[in-house]
Amino acid sequence: MTTRTTNKQRDVLGVSALRPDGIAKTQGTFSFSSDYTADNMLWGATLRSPHPYARIISIDISAAIKIDGVETILVSGDVPGKLTYGLIASDQPVFASDYVRYMGEPIAAVAADHPETCRRALDAIVVHYEVMAPLTSIEDALNPNTPSIHPDGNVFRHQRILHGDANATGDIIVEGEYEIGMQDQAFLGLEAALAYPDSDGAGVELVVATQWLHEDQNQIADCLAMPKEKVRLQLGGVGGAFGAREDISLQVHTCLLALRTGRPVKMQYTREESFFGHVHRHPGVIALKHHVTNEGRIVKIEGTMKLDGGAYASTSSAVLINGVTHIQGPYKCANAVFDGYAVRTNNPPCGAMRGFGVVQACFAHEGQMDKIAKAVGKSPVEVRLLNAMEKGDTLITGQAVESVAPVARCIRETDALPMPEPLSHGSEIMEFPGGSGRTSELHNIKRGIGWGVSIKNLMYSEGFDDSAEARCTLADGVATIKFATAEVGQGFVVLAQQIARTVLGVDVVVLDRIDTEIGSAGSTSASRQTWMSGGAVDGACRLVRERLFEHVAHTHGLDPLQLVIEDTDIVDTMGPLRVSVSEASKGVKIVQTFLHQHRKTEELDENGQGNCHVAFAFVAHRAVVDVDVELGLVKVVQIATAQDVGRSLNPLALLGQIEGGIAQGLGLAVMEEIIVQNGIVKNPSFTDYLLPTALDAPDVLFIPIEEPDPQAPLGAKGVGEPPCISVTPAIVAAIRDATGVDLKRTPVRPQDICL
Repeated sequence: MTTRTTNKQRDVLGVSALRPDGIAKTQGTFSFSSDYTADNMLWGATLRSPHPYARIISIDISAAIKIDGVETILVSGDVPGKLTYGLIASDQPVFASDYVRYMGEPIAAVAADHPETCRRALDAIVVHYEVMAPLTSIEDALNPNTPSIHPDGNVFRHQRILHGDANATGDIIVEGEYEIGMQDQAFLGLEAALAYPDSDGAGVELVVATQWLHEDQNQIADCLAMPKEKVRLQLGGVGGAFGAREDISLQVHTCLLALRTGRPVKMQYTREESFFGHVHRHPGVIALKHHVTNEGRIVKIEGTMKLDGGAYASTSSAVLINGVTHIQGPYKCANAVFDGYAVRTNNPPCGAMRGFGVVQACFAHEGQMDKIAKAVGKSPVEVRLLNAMEKGDTLITGQAVESVAPVARCIRETDALPMPEPLSHGSEIMEFPGGSGRTSELHNIKRGIGWGVSIKNLMYSEGFDDSAEARCTLADGVATIKFATAEVGQGFVVLAQQIARTVLGVDVVVLDRIDTEIGSAGSTSASRQTWMSGGAVDGACRLVRERLFEHVAHTHGLDPLQLVIEDTDIVDTMGPLRVSVSEASKGVKIVQTFLHQHRKTEELDENGQGNCHVAFAFVAHRAVVDVDVELGLVKVVQIATAQDVGRSLNPLALLGQIEGGIAQGLGLAVMEEIIVQNGIVKNPSFTDYLLPTALDAPDVLFIPIEEPDPQAPLGAKGVGEPPCISVTPAIVAAIRDATGVDLKRTPVRPQDICL
């Protein structure tokens, strides 16, 4: 029997397939975590410290518990299991009991019949504090004479990198110190969760917006003193993440309240509370010294990176490793002496954010590249091409770049993209710095051009046992895919369907609920899910295809090795058989599960040597800015970029990642910063924490560099992080070019320009 498919375009790999949740999101019918409700539901809320550092003398809940509608109030003594949690080090209390170590630290949680009742109860809880002088300086934290603010000490990690000849020198020495402010992930969907207790109180189900269901499950189970299988998690709709949802926020509190009351409990943060409820990008200071030849070749780098991790560990040690191992940038460098430190302070906790340590490193090494260019009389492009890393080169960790490394190609293709037209008296007012404020005069506007190029590791490092699991079920021509991959907007829900259509020749692909009823997919972070969960879905679908071929071959007396998929048909390459997958799978149910793992990595030794990373991606950015040098106003006119993507699996989704990452990098360059003074956050709102809007978005010219990575299951590299890494130094370099001011700090403020 033969059937033939139509010639209509199918949403397979390489096609700009649309999101399955796109229509619901545009119509407003998609359920984000904050939209979930339940019958007989209570509301939960958290009492937080107003002080960055204080000893708790007493907590009095007697008046609060008497308020009508209040069901329960929990403090540290009510936690049945482990009193602390954390991604890498379990050092953060579920509720503070002896000390509060940052402004906003949780002290108690309330469950009541209405959010307003919760608010009144929180106001009625009386906490007596002995306020102490906070530790807020990186240098003070590094001082061995400074008293520890935590039993684990004030230094999360120190890592030295010693590579090559420590005594090597160059003809020219270029030095610089660079500072990065604290950036917020600023996702639009606030933290929210809904917990359902089991009827016997022996378990709980949690619907939550998170990046890593199974890691949350592990930490929650420990704190609840429950077997892991009794804590079941389902992914709620996630309105952005960017690293801030890797850590526990309200998960344990919500479950505790639900189990204590025996009723469903919902918690959701306000925008202000969100600033205290999740980690931020590490602020820090990087000092760099480059030894170069007279022609500008890098001989040696040396210096220090000092990152402020805030009150608790989160992922500070991993962020530091990413920073110090990428401090050379995408450039050849035979010798290095470099020290990195991540410290504990009474500032807000910092952890994962898009770019994960490499953003800080790139801002410094790209500032240095421009200084080198000036010192040797070359252009920014020439000096970068002169030093561009190639396949086979060795990092300062001793690890060889074994796969694709199209650094020079990224630079050249970016450089070839057209430049924007200059401003003139006839230009629209919105094209001027200051926009509709009509503050800028043409004669005060200077145009600048700047460059940034970066390298970013993919997946987790230093020996982490990283894996992702997926399951594929094929029945009657319909493929059902099951995974625990957190969809946070990056588009894996699209990619999983594209993979199934491509591998199995089906058109109908159903995505099962995302929960902990299947093995872990790891975190949606580290630019890893295309590689890891994509590999898992691809592997599961291929196993199903093998079983399907065996079934068809047995039915028709063929060798299964003769069969292939063409569009939606199974075809015998050595005979006339052509049968649709839908028909071939009638009455058949094939289920296969696949666990994908990448090659092993290893921890760095005491000198920072070792094969600690899996793979790398590269990108170049060229920024064009107009600056009103009198008022210090900046308009980012254009960003041109060429990015190493391996293989473009969905061009439209790829472009969305590029443009979104550029917007976040632009924010860090010229406006986004959490202002912390003496441990106090001064701007926890979108009124005072400034974000780029559509009016700030520049024109983006993008070229994908497609050189498939032979290690990657689909040939594709993760693309989420690189767009936001080198765009920030490119923009700052363009402002330097326009103004002549040696800008050493980001974000750049008007007063930095108008000295």
